[in-house]
Amino acid sequence: MWLFVAFIAIPMIEIALFIQVGGAIGLGWTLAIVLLTAILGTWLVRSQGALVLNRIRQSFSELSNPAEPLAEGAMVLFAGALLLTPGFFTDTLGFLLLIPAVRRAAFTWGRRHVHVQEFTTGPQQRPRPRPETAIPEVIEGEFTEVDPAKRPTHQPSHWTKH
Repeated sequence: MWLFVAFIAIPMIEIALFIQVGGAIGLGWTLAIVLLTAILGTWLVRSQGALVLNRIRQSFSELSNPAEPLAEGAMVLFAGALLLTPGFFTDTLGFLLLIPAVRRAAFTWGRRHVHVQEFTTGPQQRPRPRPETAIPEVIEGEFTEVDPAKRPTHQPSHWTKH
């Protein structure tokens, strides 16, 4: 229901702001501000996105939890979409999401209010981690030696060694 309200309320807010700002400063300046915010927003999204991407890479290389950098990346992406959407309200929300402190606060709020639940289907069990001192697992199997003199009748696909 709240999504429906947002789809109705946001365009109405944008139209009201366009009318108010356009009446106060004129059509030309209003359009110039919208264009300037789109250009500035694109530049800021690129720079903030690069910083967030480096944090994601760092978390993967350090094998730490990448949840916060990934969420920040999603927020920067959403900020870019808001900044490219013409309007003063969406631009304000987009610029707010580009501030790292606002993104951290949004992540903290989301972590408290979003509950992730894990479920499995069927009788599946998680594999238990083996201790470091355990003997490696032995896999038994059968094999057949292929005569190296045999050649295929077709041309090699360069995907296999013939």
